[in-house]
Amino acid sequence: MKSFKIALAQFSPRIGNIESNVQKMIELANEAKQQNADIIIFPELSSIGYPAEDLLLRPSLSKRTAQAFEQLNQVQDIMLVFGFVNQNEQGQRYNSAAVLKDGQVLGVYNKQNLPNYSVFDEKRYFQEGHQHLVFEYQGHRFAVLICEDLWSLNSIQQLSQLQVETVLCLNASPYEVGKPQHRVQSIQSVSKELHLNIVYCNQVGGQDDLIFDGSSFIMNHTGELAYLAPSFKEYLAVVDYDLESKCFQSKDSATALETMAEIYQSLVMATRDYVTRSGFPGVILGLSGGIDSALTLAIAVDALGADKVQAVMMPYTYTAAISIEDANTQAQRMGVTFGVAEIHPIVNSYLQTLYPFFGNIAADSTEENLQARSRGTLLMALSNKFGNLVLSTGNKSELAVGYCTLYGDMVGAYAVLKDVYKSIVFELAKYRNSLEETPVIPERVITRPPSAELRPDQKDQDALPPYDVLDAILYAYIEEDQSQEDIIGKGFDAATVKKVIRLVDINEYKRRQGAIGPRISSRAFTRERRYPIVNEWPAGC
Repeated sequence: MKSFKIALAQFSPRIGNIESNVQKMIELANEAKQQNADIIIFPELSSIGYPAEDLLLRPSLSKRTAQAFEQLNQVQDIMLVFGFVNQNEQGQRYNSAAVLKDGQVLGVYNKQNLPNYSVFDEKRYFQEGHQHLVFEYQGHRFAVLICEDLWSLNSIQQLSQLQVETVLCLNASPYEVGKPQHRVQSIQSVSKELHLNIVYCNQVGGQDDLIFDGSSFIMNHTGELAYLAPSFKEYLAVVDYDLESKCFQSKDSATALETMAEIYQSLVMATRDYVTRSGFPGVILGLSGGIDSALTLAIAVDALGADKVQAVMMPYTYTAAISIEDANTQAQRMGVTFGVAEIHPIVNSYLQTLYPFFGNIAADSTEENLQARSRGTLLMALSNKFGNLVLSTGNKSELAVGYCTLYGDMVGAYAVLKDVYKSIVFELAKYRNSLEETPVIPERVITRPPSAELRPDQKDQDALPPYDVLDAILYAYIEEDQSQEDIIGKGFDAATVKKVIRLVDINEYKRRQGAIGPRISSRAFTRERRYPIVNEWPAGC
């Protein structure tokens, strides 16, 4: 034999649905066999999906896992390497991989390095493994690792010393901007230095706030990228290994995405998976004529199809005529169901009811918030009546500084742009328009100054610094954990920095009540940045 074939099953498990996942794995294994694959490798914890969180504590897990093995035992003539939860008689659980061939378990590997940082919480559920799994097949020496193990230089060095030729690595590595490229670059140097081929199979799909990009790859021992799978889609790849050159070879490798394409596709996939897997028939959102809701609408349509998207324009006294025109234009271009619901009667009714309490006190943000909350109430009523999920349209910049209204524009079950800064929103809108000859987002939606339109001639920058300045300060404070003094030292106006940091600190209570949204950064407002709402930490330190 001069070669063998390895299949990478980059698929999207249904969290907790072991039966469905195993059936999908069997289908993929049979498809790989038709392409003459000798081995098929699946993602980390592929039988239950990642992260299963406290589903891992359910008492029926062991029984269901045993049933999964019974099904997989029926697969013949191809070696399966897949992830599962290995629970012993003492009740200890391991994040494990099984090597299965013709109904026989040839080996089990227990993950040795359990991540317990960022979005990871594995030490809550699993025990650490302490032994390597090395086996020979088709005259070749393999080893198995699971995700974090690959980033442990000690583990990789030990495998090299054991004369391993190819490492099969099962992964559930969440996406953030630039991470697909970072993985490849990091493994490239390790692979070349230790003379190891590395087969990296990653999970794909959206799961709550996490995004798994796939982007599976194979790195030859020379440091050459032999194969790269597409990002943000399920894909079965079968790649040849030549025993003479001792290298993998492929002619259909994908190309890494540009940054805006990468972010956009991640948001589309995450929205599709969240809505469809939650069982909703479609979505509804408020289309204001502004850029945030315009981009959210485009993502929703690309994710679900125009027939599953409803947009509602809810004008009030301060809504500009061009906002109504632009919202209508985009809705027509994208072919979604569109309606206009005037909120004057609702707001006026609130004001009349509240007059005995307010009297002649001058109007302030209270009246502005009544407009936003009237819109939120309408969207939730339409959601209740027709069953569509409400998409929130706020971006990370607004959520960071509290430039949003609880129970108003924050209403909804999924915030598509929750981890996207405003400056990136503009770039994503331009990117989406570049995909078609006729832009789906009207040009002036992108070029006109952003406004909440809650009072006469209002502009966002009446209350906030320009978004390029705001986002730079926010990035330094949130993503980089820089202090107030550090940020001012970069040349930003001291008063502006102090104001922005204060707004971030005092609006934690709002963010805690907001909808979840897809994570694309290393410091999203979900699992990674958990600050106490009430605290006395010195401002800006």
